[in-house]
Amino acid sequence: MLDELDRGGWELRERGGDASVHNICLDNARRLIQLRHPGVPCSSVVVEDSAVQVTVQYTCRGQGYGRTRIRRETNRLIQIDTQGIVNGLPFSYSAEGRKTGACHSS
Repeated sequence: MLDELDRGGWELRERGGDASVHNICLDNARRLIQLRHPGVPCSSVVVEDSAVQVTVQYTCRGQGYGRTRIRRETNRLIQIDTQGIVNGLPFSYSAEGRKTGACHSS
């Protein structure tokens, strides 16, 4: 399912909380699995993988773990829910992701 998402610039708009917006350049949709552990080598287990939803549980040795569910509404619109532990502290994050166009360099 993740391989079908459009590559390029994406906007992640947090639900609840302060409704913050985070822009990312998505070259590989698997990056969405570890939003709170970016670039950290982690082991993962796919709990569910269907045409419209994927759930992955991952463990980052010494740095925490997480469980992420991504539901695809279209290849340009997704819902993300992730929670776990990072650096000894719990996190919970829910967002809507929308493709915004091409990636922009800073």
